[in-house]
Amino acid sequence: MKQKTIFIAAIILLGVAFIGATQFYRSHKAQQAEQSAARNRESLVRFHSPTMGSADAPVHIVEFLDPACETCAAFYPLVKKLMAENPDKIRLTVRYAPFHRGSDEVVKALEAARKQGKYWQALEALLAGQASWTLNHTARVELVWPLLVREGLDVARIRNDMGSAEIARAIEQDLADGLALNVTKTPEYFVNGRPLPQFGFDELKALVREELAKAAAGN
Repeated sequence: MKQKTIFIAAIILLGVAFIGATQFYRSHKAQQAEQSAARNRESLVRFHSPTMGSADAPVHIVEFLDPACETCAAFYPLVKKLMAENPDKIRLTVRYAPFHRGSDEVVKALEAARKQGKYWQALEALLAGQASWTLNHTARVELVWPLLVREGLDVARIRNDMGSAEIARAIEQDLADGLALNVTKTPEYFVNGRPLPQFGFDELKALVREELAKAAAGN
């Protein structure tokens, strides 16, 4: 009987120790996430970054994007749907990580389109028509012009503006910030400064829901 009592007591103690260790681990991970978010905020958004959504939105998604990336093209409408389901609660900022060959020229075209006030139209047109200008994982900027013409853009002006020092500096800054944030693939998302625990759209939605819940609770 005594041995049985000792055994049960040992099981209880092990259970208490396990619960305590689990709570400590979760607390430690949460603290690490908050510290990471604080460090990231400085490098996440620059004044030149294209942004969509309310400036007062409690959730801010920053996406490092390569316009020639197939997954970026697949995820973009899902992110927009997520924003539409949470009106005025999510803001999206785009940063560039042009890892595909030739993609930097397409980024320059996008930034030049922004000078004509049609950045988001140009981005969505290029992502939707990506297969027509990305061949063998190589971006061919000369093939994007028909897509931009359909959006009412002045292609001659875009070609001229693509060479501006302002655009070159913006891309250089995005690449430097991406390096500092350890961005090695696209799309790479940060939600209120927090990186995804692992890649996936479900993981992005879960992190967004967590931040929305925190905002609703006043945290």
